[in-house]
Amino acid sequence: MEIILKQDVANLGYKDDIVTVKNGYANNYLLPQGMAIIATPSNKKIHAENLRQRARKDEKIRKDAETLQAALEGKTVTLKAKVGENGQLFGSINNIQVAEALKEQHNYEIDRKQIVVDGSKIKEVGTYKAQVNIFRDIKAELDIEVVAE
Repeated sequence: MEIILKQDVANLGYKDDIVTVKNGYANNYLLPQGMAIIATPSNKKIHAENLRQRARKDEKIRKDAETLQAALEGKTVTLKAKVGENGQLFGSINNIQVAEALKEQHNYEIDRKQIVVDGSKIKEVGTYKAQVNIFRDIKAELDIEVVAE
């Protein structure tokens, strides 16, 4: 079944994409949740017109995202954490703490949902990589340095 996404859906597509999914997934999840509409010919025409009108807005957002990507690329975020004897952290470091440290240290306000920490949780002292999903296909790499407090 062809559908038009009304919002970003993980592992499926972005808002306004036309995708083909199985009927059960569309009828039982995407359509009742309001995440998509059926791609009928009339809906496709309306969708095409909306895309034309939104193209200028997306261009400005894309330019801002590329500027942010250039600014974030290669930055290092240092996080202090309590550490045991063998270098293990008490607890773990996750994307929420990375977002807060990015705001404090470099003054960039990034939503925690846009940050993907390599290995999902950091449990030892060291240097790690994180990816910031800024806009659709625009991503930036960050270094995360975890040091003992």
